[in-house]
Amino acid sequence: MSYHPHIGRTLKQELSDWRRWLGRMLVLAFAAIAGLTVVAFTWLTEQALAAFQTLQTSYWWAPLLWTPLCTVAIVAVTRRWFAGIAGSGIPQVIAALEPEANGPRRAYFVSLRLSIAKMALTAWGLLGGLSLGREGPSVQIAAGVMHHARRWIPESARVSDHALLIAGGAAGVAAAFNTPLGGVMFAIEELSRRPEQRSNGLVLAAIVLSGLMAVSVYGNATYFGIIRIDGFSYALVGPGMAIALASGILGGIFSRLLVVSLTPESKGWMMQLRRTRPLVFALACGALIALLGVSSGGATFGSGYAHTRHLLEAGTESFDLFVPFKFLATWLTTWSGVPGGIFAPSLAIGGALGHDVSQLFGYANTPTLIALGMAGFLAAVTQAPLTSFIIVMEMVDGHALVLSLMTCAFVASGISKIISAPLYASLAMLQLKRLPAQSA
Repeated sequence: MSYHPHIGRTLKQELSDWRRWLGRMLVLAFAAIAGLTVVAFTWLTEQALAAFQTLQTSYWWAPLLWTPLCTVAIVAVTRRWFAGIAGSGIPQVIAALEPEANGPRRAYFVSLRLSIAKMALTAWGLLGGLSLGREGPSVQIAAGVMHHARRWIPESARVSDHALLIAGGAAGVAAAFNTPLGGVMFAIEELSRRPEQRSNGLVLAAIVLSGLMAVSVYGNATYFGIIRIDGFSYALVGPGMAIALASGILGGIFSRLLVVSLTPESKGWMMQLRRTRPLVFALACGALIALLGVSSGGATFGSGYAHTRHLLEAGTESFDLFVPFKFLATWLTTWSGVPGGIFAPSLAIGGALGHDVSQLFGYANTPTLIALGMAGFLAAVTQAPLTSFIIVMEMVDGHALVLSLMTCAFVASGISKIISAPLYASLAMLQLKRLPAQSA
């Protein structure tokens, strides 16, 4: 008995269902639009950060006033009109995929309106010098664009809301980092919960297409440039294990701090202040972020891309206490309640940690350890080791370090799991608590 398909009959069945093909074309069209939206968002955040750097360079004291005022204003706008965009954006997309967020309730987490607000307020945060990234917000932004496609796609196309959200969320990572493979892995590791979602070819095509939109505009590079590394050698074992251990512990502590501090039920006078007087709390956070930034000579302001690029190009640390200062600035930024991600600051902290370990061990090729630190710390914070090492791998010129990156990411993630609950899953559960009770 033959199990081979009849070519003519199969081809006729595929081509005759024009509604399915229309649905597929619309999904891919919206994927391209989502990618271009993230490209526009990238440009907007770059302009905002450049404007802040101009202000900070011209008047060193200006952030002491400007940053707290921006923080409190952003939190006020977010709480008043756009409560669904506070924080990263990844927990919102994960929450939108849960059964509780069915039908119109999904608009609490993803919508075109929230995507536009997320773009504007995240850029405002960088204009204020806050320590945040655009990659997490890109996930929510692209997911909102893709979910908007639902109203145009015919039901007969059999494209589910879950598929659109997964494609959009992962496309945001792919376009933000110029790493299409990293976006695919993010869909598998963080967003997909069911096997049929993981193997959907249309979803994967949408992710890759969206990522290619960014590549077509910015080229096949990243904001850190191309990291040129050495291949594996026994001299790498000692410092490599030190980075995996340090990034696992530090990243686990960072993740635990975020989960505890963002949980409304947590005790303490600072949590009480955050609950009862959120704008005063935001103003205090902004003032502390400004003090950290001014004390570091501006190193801790913004996403951290410039600092990491300086490490890779100059090979020297511009501020010796960058790791603890950036750690605190990023935590305070997230805790204040502004929209903004932690991917870029985590990469910056990990890169600086790798540089510090390189100096401690006297390792010759510092960029190699910077790459390991970036993968390790990001994996520890997100507990998504595959996504973390693939994102960094796509930044690296050469594949000789792939196994080392993978090992560092898995070890750091394993250590973090001992210290902290999964960050994004925990925050997604907090997001679901915002949903109003369903009427019987």
